[in-house]
Parts: sequence; structure tokens; C-alpha cells
Amino acid sequence: MPSHNPFKAALAAKQPQVGLWLSMADPYMAEVSASTGFDWLLIDGEHAPNDLQSTLGALQAVAPHAAQPVVRAVQGDTALIKQLLDIGAKTLLVPMVDTAEQARALVSATRYPPLGIRGVGSAVARASQWSARTDYLDVADEEVCLLVQVETVTALANLEAICKVDGVHGVFIGPADLAASMGFRGRPGHPEVQAAIEGAMRTIIASGKAAGTLTSDPALARRYLDLGCTFVAVGVDILLYAKAARSLASDFLGKPADSGAAADADVDTRGAY
Repeated sequence: MPSHNPFKAALAAKQPQVGLWLSMADPYMAEVSASTGFDWLLIDGEHAPNDLQSTLGALQAVAPHAAQPVVRAVQGDTALIKQLLDIGAKTLLVPMVDTAEQARALVSATRYPPLGIRGVGSAVARASQWSARTDYLDVADEEVCLLVQVETVTALANLEAICKVDGVHGVFIGPADLAASMGFRGRPGHPEVQAAIEGAMRTIIASGKAAGTLTSDPALARRYLDLGCTFVAVGVDILLYAKAARSLASDFLGKPADSGAAADADVDTRGAY
């Protein structure tokens, strides 16, 4: 049965997907970003000030474009997952997944009974086009693409078990939290952290699941893609804007940007999320 989810199909076919992180929490900027040619766009509900309504706005803004939206929930809450799926999110990224038990609970939250516990309310939901998609309940489980974030030492220890969970389609390595968990807070580029990241990526890829991450370092992004990572985000909208705006202001004002602001502008997004 077809998945009705181009992003999920691309991951299954091992077609590399290059993405952009959306942290501005603004549908207009989401629409602009969708016109740039990226394969996927991450609508962030964990560290950006998005709620259900603004996430819906971003999904609507991106919908006419080829870029595929991925929605990151603030946490793996069953009720929230139900709401995100009902407003039309097909691909979810859930942070802070440390165990296979957590992963199995998330899978259950994305599936209708008898395979899961997702509440049935699709008749009034955007996901079914308000009942215009008469087959929605038949295809919905297969349509969902579930990505989980592995970003602690505990999660790394359980990585093989997490990868074995049926219904988890990809695993995202969160460099910033992983670095902190390993004792290198704010230093995701530390050799020990990078070695752990690459080792985790190899484990994920060997399991047959899609591996992904975020980095603003072009060389690292290409390195991860060469390793076999399938979904890699290569920048964050708000940081791209901040850096460009500060540079423009500096050019015209004839003085360097505020030292703190300049430091922020050059943040390596390996440490952002």
C-alpha cells in the first residue's frame, strides 16, 4: 500500500534529503523557505515558540510546495501527537527518546486501534481533508513517518534496541544535548562527541533505519551524507537571518556588531538543538 508520504518514501529509498530548520515560528517565513528548493523543512515545536495553531499555519504555508514538512513536538505526549497528526502532520520528530519502551509508546500514539491508541476524530480533521479522503482511516497508519531523537548517553546505550522498534522510521542525533550528556556542554565539536555521533550514525544505518542530524558546517554535513545519513538539516532560518542582518548593519554602520550578538551569529548549529 503506498504511504502517501513523499518524505517517508524518500527515506525508504535511501534518497538523501537536505533540509532547513524553521525556528522563526512564522508561516510567512515558512512559505519563503518552502520556495528555496530544500527537500524538507523542520517546523520546530520544542525550542521555537510554536504552538498548535502556528504549526498549522506553517503546514498550510508549506503545503503548495515540494518541500516536505517535518514537525517536531515539544515532547512525546500522546494527546499532542494526536493533535499534530489531525492537523495534517505526516512526519513527526520526537525529542529525548532514551529507551525502546519510549519508542514503542510513540509508535502506538501514531497508530489507530487495534494497532495503537490514536484517538479517532479524522472526520473533522485536516488530515482527512474533512472526510474528503474517504480512505484516510485505512491508510493513516502507513502514512505516518516517525523519527525519534537520540541525544543522551542513555539513549546511545539503548540505540540498537531503539532501532529495532517497528514503526520507528528514522533516528535523529541531537548533537547539543548529546554533548551536554557526555560532559561537553556547548562543545559538540569535541572529538569524543563527534566520534559518538559517527558511531551512532553507523549503528542506525546498519539497522536499516534512516539516520539524520542538524549541522551548519558544510563539510560535516557532506561527511554525514557520505556516511549514509538520509536526512540532514544544514541550517536554521533564524540564525541565517540574524547573521545576514548583523553583517549588513555592520557594513553600513562602519562598526562591528555587538560582541555578544556576533558570537550568537556564528553559533554552529551542531550546538543549537
